[in-house]
Amino acid sequence: MPDLEVRRLGRSGMKPKALGLGGGHLGWPEQSNENAIATVRSAIEHGINFVDTSPAYGVSEQRIGMALADGWRDKVYLQTKVGSHPKYLRDWSKKATTWSLENSFKLLQTDYVDSVLIHGPRFDIEEPLGECLEVMNDWKEKGRIGAVGVGVRQPEFHKRAIEAGVDIVLSFLNYTLLDQSLADETIPFAIEHDVGILIGSPLGNSLLAGPEPVQKEEGIYDTDGKVIPAAVGSYLDPAAFRRAHDMWRWCQDRDLNIRDLAMQFAINAPIKGNGIVLTGAANPAELDEVYGATTTPLPEDVWQEFEAKFGVRI
Repeated sequence: MPDLEVRRLGRSGMKPKALGLGGGHLGWPEQSNENAIATVRSAIEHGINFVDTSPAYGVSEQRIGMALADGWRDKVYLQTKVGSHPKYLRDWSKKATTWSLENSFKLLQTDYVDSVLIHGPRFDIEEPLGECLEVMNDWKEKGRIGAVGVGVRQPEFHKRAIEAGVDIVLSFLNYTLLDQSLADETIPFAIEHDVGILIGSPLGNSLLAGPEPVQKEEGIYDTDGKVIPAAVGSYLDPAAFRRAHDMWRWCQDRDLNIRDLAMQFAINAPIKGNGIVLTGAANPAELDEVYGATTTPLPEDVWQEFEAKFGVRI
């Protein structure tokens, strides 16, 4: 089995493998506890040693806590988030942040989490960097949290959070075959400040997962008629769908799987060894597929042809 490269996450001190497991698909009702546990443990058996979750992902934290019981917790870096629990959604107060941390640690069955991120501020980054970050830094000083960060798409929010002293930034859907905007501002600024980078949704929320992309009737639109930032580049974005389908068809005509190109592209992001990619596998079979795509480089001529057609290559 090919192995994954060891990376670092900036000044956080963490040195995970280049591919981590995102828990976004492990907490929904159609899942079972058994399947979620099997997925997490299969990831660890593949050498993956970074697991990400959030209160926003249904019962993902609870299931990951179950999966990491009986000694499995010691095998991974564990990350969760604050600000996205339905009880205190985008409530950045000291009370809400403290409650969220205590609840997450209880569900995860741990007294230490390697990193905690401020999750998804929609319109303003300043309020989360107030009491919320103060509580997180206090827990960090007390040895309950290893590193603090922010998980959001807007590059201006990344910049402000880095200026405020966070250790990690997570973004999603903006370093894929469809969108490379993360490399314009966030990646250079993070590297300059030795901040770790987490690249989420490398498969474009299923657009680049392998099956033929399915177009939704409508995207998610803001009051100005534009697709909201969290949905741009996803299956909810009509423009992204069209380009993804062209790429999928191109691969089909050459007996290639678009998933292989997507994972190779993400894992080769220009982060200078200073970050990792998160995959949201929903079951062990999907994990096997993504792991294989990540660890098996494609021939140079494939990238040459792909670049000639779409202007993108590793």
